[in-house]
Amino acid sequence: MDSHTKFFGVIGDPVRHSRSPVMFTRAFAETGYNGAYGAFHVTAGRLAEAIAGMRALGFGGLNVTIPHKVAVMRYLDEIDDSARAAGAVNMIANRDGLLVGYNTDGLGYVRSLKEEAEPELAGKTIVLVGSGGAARGILWALLREKPARVTVVNRTYEKAAELAGRFASEADVRALPWDRLPDACAEADIVVNTTSVGMSPNVEDVPVDPSWLRPGAVASDIVYNPPKTAFLKGAEARGCRIHGGVGMFIYQAVYNFEIWTGMPAPVSAMREAVLESLSREGK
Repeated sequence: MDSHTKFFGVIGDPVRHSRSPVMFTRAFAETGYNGAYGAFHVTAGRLAEAIAGMRALGFGGLNVTIPHKVAVMRYLDEIDDSARAAGAVNMIANRDGLLVGYNTDGLGYVRSLKEEAEPELAGKTIVLVGSGGAARGILWALLREKPARVTVVNRTYEKAAELAGRFASEADVRALPWDRLPDACAEADIVVNTTSVGMSPNVEDVPVDPSWLRPGAVASDIVYNPPKTAFLKGAEARGCRIHGGVGMFIYQAVYNFEIWTGMPAPVSAMREAVLESLSREGK
């Protein structure tokens, strides 16, 4: 690190579980990019100050995680089409003092889902559990694949209805109340958990009862720590195909790295760094 080092980081609440510093540090080392990356615990009441600090200190970029993906938009200068369509930002790039918000969550998620579990999403019936910032980006990207129907279910029905309403004019997107989730899961080809339920240290929690899924369906979880959540273990035992969150986490970061640096991302090295870090925690 020297006076030319460009700084990056992730902000969230909580954030200490994040593997982003490990992954990006490895990516910078592999490519020879003079960058440094940290994790910053930012509460909702300090979000405006955090973005002002990014601007004042000349940070090259920030990742944005729970619970700031929607609220952060008001503090940025420009919103990329991906984030505008999704209504959420997971990455900020500093363009010579202009802060631009992007959403690479959905693109990373769909790329991972197609590579690891279901290569053909057109015509599929999908249930999305949760309606937060991650769900918004994922829904936007899923709709580009032309599924037959996407159903959004959230414990607060109004939030599910608001998210479904954003896209209802362009696709078959609907909201259901929480007590209808078992029925929706039984009919779905793919059930996606977009919440943080089941994330370390609460590894026994499940967002959806795996017995609600039909055998052969895809159970997908964006939680990457642990790599195989209790939800996925239960779904696998039921005969479902499973898809964990590690791939999404890596691919959204690949897009971020390339936008920030203008360089091709070292995908294999980034994946290796994350898996090694998760493996060490599991011992």
